[in-house]
This record gives sequence, structure tokens and C-alpha cells, in this order.
Amino acid sequence: MKETERIFLDFSARKLELLTGRIESCLDRLSGEQIWARGTENENAVGNLTLHLAGNVRQWIVSGVGGLPDVRERDAEFAARGGASAAELKERLRGTVEEAVAVIGGLSTERLTERLTIQKYEESVLEAIYHVVEHFSMHTGQIQFATKMLTGADLGFYAHLKTAAHGEKTP
Repeated sequence: MKETERIFLDFSARKLELLTGRIESCLDRLSGEQIWARGTENENAVGNLTLHLAGNVRQWIVSGVGGLPDVRERDAEFAARGGASAAELKERLRGTVEEAVAVIGGLSTERLTERLTIQKYEESVLEAIYHVVEHFSMHTGQIQFATKMLTGADLGFYAHLKTAAHGEKTP
């Protein structure tokens, strides 16, 4: 495999794992009520976003790229109003991401340009992976924002970038 392709695949897998850890950290900080809290019916709760990410990753990477059956029920991800605990949400998301990371890690250079149809979109395997990582990142940001709003806490994910005590500037 060419170095560029391997860098892309490895980074994509690492990014999904990193973001999964951040979502797990947010879920750990929230009560069951907070996980399913919505400001209005037009908003998604942290629980819905977590279900949605697990569904999206499974559909696009595990099924679309990896070839396993597509069993996603997208509407149910948004319709849920509870029923899954933080532990259950974390287990579902972590398990799906681990499957996706295995699929990504096993890809050959030749597969990256292969065309697929997922959710009626025709994309290359490379584009599908890029889509999933971007989509996962966006919703992780929403989950982090909601967690900050619900708890008032600094999540500490960027503590290493705070200005040092001796006047050093952040990178």
C-alpha cells in the first residue's frame, strides 16, 4: 500500500477511536435524564446522536464498505426517547467503531477507488470513509456542546493547549 493511502486509513481509524472516547467521556458525565434531554422536539438528545452515529458508521463502513448486511433503522435512532443507558450506548458505539476500524484497517489501495452506493449516494470507498469521519466529528462536537450546557463542566479535552504558567504561548 502506498504511504499516502495508509496515512489516510490509519488517521481515519484513530480519529474515530479518539472521538468515541470523547463521546464516552460525555456520557459518563451525564445522568440518564440528561442523556435523553431535548430542549424542543426539533432537537436531538445526546442519546439520539449516539444511536445515530452507531447506525451511520455501521451502514456506511461495516455494511457499505465491509459488505455485511445493512440492518440500520435510521428513523428509530431519532425517535428514541430513552430506553438505553449510558453503558448500553457506549457499548453499542464502541462495538460498531471497533468493527469499522477493522474494516478500514483491512482495506487495500485498490479498494479506495471502488464505487459503492450507500443511502442512494454513489461514492468511492475513500469518500465513504471521509464522509463518516466528518459526520462523526460534527456530531461529537454537538454532544460535547450539549454536555457542557447540561453540566457546566470543562470537559478537559484541550487542557494541554492552555497557556503555560510561565508565559509560553499555546502551539
